[in-house]
Amino acid sequence: MSTVQTAAETLPPPPVVERRRRVSGKERGGRVVRLVLLLIFLVVVLIPAYVLVVTSFKSFDDALGANRWALPSGFSTEGWSAAWQVLSPALIRTVLLAVPAAVIASMLGAMNGFVLSRWRFPGANTVFTLILFGMFIPYQAVMVPLLEFLPHTGLPRGIPQLMLVHVVYGIPICTLIFRNYYQTTVPTELIEAGRVDGAGMLRTFRSLILPLSAPGFVVTMIWEFTSIWNDYLFAVFLSSKDNGPVILGLANLAGSQIVPYPEVMAGALLVTAPTLIVYIVLGRWFVGGLMAGAVKS
Repeated sequence: MSTVQTAAETLPPPPVVERRRRVSGKERGGRVVRLVLLLIFLVVVLIPAYVLVVTSFKSFDDALGANRWALPSGFSTEGWSAAWQVLSPALIRTVLLAVPAAVIASMLGAMNGFVLSRWRFPGANTVFTLILFGMFIPYQAVMVPLLEFLPHTGLPRGIPQLMLVHVVYGIPICTLIFRNYYQTTVPTELIEAGRVDGAGMLRTFRSLILPLSAPGFVVTMIWEFTSIWNDYLFAVFLSSKDNGPVILGLANLAGSQIVPYPEVMAGALLVTAPTLIVYIVLGRWFVGGLMAGAVKS
């Protein structure tokens, strides 16, 4: 009896057969309904994109036809050529505006966020609250004071003035993002180790904090780049079509009597392409950067 019992104990346990959960008809029907709704939403979202692309490759006479949904009768790139000729200088100016302004606002926001999160001082919460007030000031409320103030700065009208305004307006949101990121991601022991080694505030920020700040910079730079690229109100008040960003050039593509639809549609695609490419290339890092400071590890 003992021999049989010993042999039974040495045998491997029988394999566990996993039972597949049967999907009920109700759950299957719910999945089908969700899939159909998603397809409907997808079609609704893609309709404007379809009209833009199709119309941009039509000739002028073909675009004025009765059927705006039909494919072009003849493939034409006249609209693209005309749009590029008009918008290419403004595209270059917009890149020279959006990229430096996004970098400067992100760097200032990182410095503010570090000081307000890990280098505490009396009244830090009050200063942070005052900085956040800048997020809730609408553009329209400061437009007249800006028109009075900016000429006294000595900055030329156009891209230089727009860069200053966008940097100042971008500091609050960048500060908020970096403050939350540093509070939840950067350990306090790292800052204390830097202090023990004799590093001051600037040395700690440059040597210890900046190498860990890549996710935060991805979020703030994408946010600032798209906000500056798509801004119209500051552009129309502080610049003109000759020295302003591409959004003004796009607004001036439409004629006064007859609208050149192929040119306008091609111009719209040219203007939206940079921000679309940025989100396609850096989208996953953008989401990861937003979630990096969401939960404290």
